Amino acid sequence: MVTFLTQLIDGIRLGSVYAIIALGYTMVYGIAKMLNFAHGDVIMVGAYICFFAISSYHLPPLIGILLAMLLCTVLGIVIERLAYKPLRQATSLAVLITAIGVSYFLQNGAQLLWGANNKMFPSIIGGDALTLFDGQLHVSMATIVTIVACLVIMAVLTWFTGNTKMGKAMRAVSEDKGAAQLMGINVDTTISVTFAIGSALAAVAGVLYMCSYPILVPTTGSMPGIKAFTAAVFGGIGSIPGAFLGGILLGVIEIFAGTYISTQLANAIVFAVLIVVLLVKPTGLLGKQVREKV
Repeated sequence: MVTFLTQLIDGIRLGSVYAIIALGYTMVYGIAKMLNFAHGDVIMVGAYICFFAISSYHLPPLIGILLAMLLCTVLGIVIERLAYKPLRQATSLAVLITAIGVSYFLQNGAQLLWGANNKMFPSIIGGDALTLFDGQLHVSMATIVTIVACLVIMAVLTWFTGNTKMGKAMRAVSEDKGAAQLMGINVDTTISVTFAIGSALAAVAGVLYMCSYPILVPTTGSMPGIKAFTAAVFGGIGSIPGAFLGGILLGVIEIFAGTYISTQLANAIVFAVLIVVLLVKPTGLLGKQVREKV
């Protein structure tokens, strides 16, 4: 029983990171109707910025995280303005190829700037572990912080999109860009803000991911980025609650598969579950069926 709870908590922790990353994918797709495959590499950039802020400049971890969020926000806006905005009317294939190109550009740029050698990310979340069941179950402070951060981010983002002027503009652009523009909404600014929020969250997710897997390399964001995209599709891409649900379920499935079946087959099982879900419900668990009039 204790072993099961330990694995469940570890899965929720990993799933919380996937959920935060998935928000970037789901928001950009929901509003701009494009897949930003460079999002995973923004995670890597955020982790590197925080790493050097802490290890080289000896800044407090919180300052390092805030600096990573700020610079990743600027990076997200620059990427959107330079790479994606000129392709607003282009085909989906052109945008997809551009996103892959931006991804490789960020990976190789990071390798040139910071080298390809492994770097050990410092432990930035201290504190005593929470002890339950007479000392049989230990929940680390990093796990608690990660789960709480995910819940807070989800709650704030849900409130933001439902109650603020910019959030309502995002929902309007998501429904119909043309109609939103006719109503006076600046579509370009709205999409840029979406990229900014997603990139800031990517920085947070990158740091939290490093707390679990502290080996930092230029390709750090590739695998969690792919899995987070899978989580977004799993839950229903374009849906914030779907990103949360998909991330948590994916993390739990991955941990349970690695523990009770095979660590080598864990990734394969994750993607196999996704295929089964999409065969049964192609829009994802919380996705909505969209009917197009011809």
